[in-house]
Amino acid sequence: MTPLGGRHALVTGGGSGIGLAVARRLAAEGARVTLMGRDEGRLRAAADGMDAGVAVADVTDAAAVDAALAGARAARGPVAILVNNAGAAETTPFARLDLAAWRRTTAVNLDGPFIVTRAALPDLLAAEAGRVVNVASTAALRGYTYAAAYCAAKHGLLGLTRALALELAGSRVTVNAVCPGFTDTDLVARSADAIAAKTGRTPDEARAELERFNPQGRLVRPDEVAAAVVFLCLPENASVTGQALAVAGGEVM
Repeated sequence: MTPLGGRHALVTGGGSGIGLAVARRLAAEGARVTLMGRDEGRLRAAADGMDAGVAVADVTDAAAVDAALAGARAARGPVAILVNNAGAAETTPFARLDLAAWRRTTAVNLDGPFIVTRAALPDLLAAEAGRVVNVASTAALRGYTYAAAYCAAKHGLLGLTRALALELAGSRVTVNAVCPGFTDTDLVARSADAIAAKTGRTPDEARAELERFNPQGRLVRPDEVAAAVVFLCLPENASVTGQALAVAGGEVM
């Protein structure tokens, strides 16, 4: 039997990038996967061939999350594994950071995991081995220029991870964070395009600038992040909780 056989895994932001890589890896380990996100077409395309369910919801909308989770539960059973992966980033100097951009960033990266985890918690507590993995970032462990809102939100997500891990330590639920460095996803591609537009560099030069953060001289691969997530989801890793696992090629925090 595969290690996660029969367990229902819900992955937010599961339509592309890290979320899709995580979903595929969980499915390969036997989990019954549901992809949650806002774009139904993208989710269905991602689920094709993976025998995954689709739950359409904006993670910042508590009512939509509750309704989508109810549908996912009816289709695939109670949630035993939750991967909070949905995220978004905007870059701007702090002096030009307005309240609307701040709230957009914190809503997706911090409010979203709170809302989805709260909705799934009864299922997780009833599971034989409940698992919550928050996909944070190295921005949860250090600061980056022009990313004050994103760094604040991801630091907050790590704080939530650690607090909830302690609160649930007497249960069978573990709560951990995976902190990727710059990863080869659409999100980083958009960041490179923004850098190029603001600095006059070419997109390749901007991408190289991001790669230099990684001592290995490259972007992290989504499947490398997925492997770390799956490790934390395995039933035998019940003593690993409240941790922040960096997947960043040795980047100094």
